[in-house]
Amino acid sequence: MTTHLEVRRDHACLIVHGPDRSGIVAAVTALVARNQGNIVTLDQYSDNPEGGEFFQRVVFHRPDLQAALPEIEADLDATLEPLGLEWRITDQSIPKRMAILASTSDHCLLELLWRHRRGELPVTIPMVISNHTNTAEDVRSFGIPFFHVPSQGPDKSAAEARIVELLKGNVDFVVLARYMQILSDSFLDDVGVPVINIHHSFLPAFIGAAPYRKAKERGVKLIGATSHYVTEDLDEGPIIEQDVARVTHAMTAADLQARGAYVERAVLSRAVQWHAEDRVIRHGNHTIVFT
Repeated sequence: MTTHLEVRRDHACLIVHGPDRSGIVAAVTALVARNQGNIVTLDQYSDNPEGGEFFQRVVFHRPDLQAALPEIEADLDATLEPLGLEWRITDQSIPKRMAILASTSDHCLLELLWRHRRGELPVTIPMVISNHTNTAEDVRSFGIPFFHVPSQGPDKSAAEARIVELLKGNVDFVVLARYMQILSDSFLDDVGVPVINIHHSFLPAFIGAAPYRKAKERGVKLIGATSHYVTEDLDEGPIIEQDVARVTHAMTAADLQARGAYVERAVLSRAVQWHAEDRVIRHGNHTIVFT
């Protein structure tokens, strides 16, 4: 099996973002060339060529990349910052560290673990944290550490403090794989890394318990899922990926839930992969996704 690590050795991903103006593409490509890089892919987008914002993702190959990175970064500072552009560069051979938070539902959790084992996600998974223990044995069968952090009652501060203790400095991003707890603003600040969530796209139409039963009673014809970054505004963070599936009057609420779980797994997996591959640029309350 060919893994992401084998494919991406000596590959860098450069993200550029800032005010659009003439000459940005020429400046970036010339910079890569003079640093002995060979561009593999280049994607760009401008929301308005007259005074809008410019977004670019460049993947390039450079032999002995790690040794060359300090010099490349100095060149990026000197070349792009005078143009008012922000940038970040990552060594694609170093997988991002992804922690997973889950509750009792296991479909999204196991999908991520399975894809990771197959080498389809360019991440490492240092831990899975859950407020229940029903998935512990499955998680450990993948060779992933499992931590049980109960979260009961209205005061979640002790549980959040323990989770922060586990995550702080050990992960690059967090995935809520149907983690059925509302996270506080202070938790997001303390963790200090991006948090990705998945939920059914009925929200806010069928908020609360038993959304698929409510959808069945309403006679919906489409169900779906949304994956987004978590912000202080509940379920209103920048959207990464969405998808839908058609359903019929003949399907039961259980049928809807099963099809919904399938869509949730696919949507969350794509969102995680795109984030891990630096394909997502956050801009305000929306995203630019180079797929």
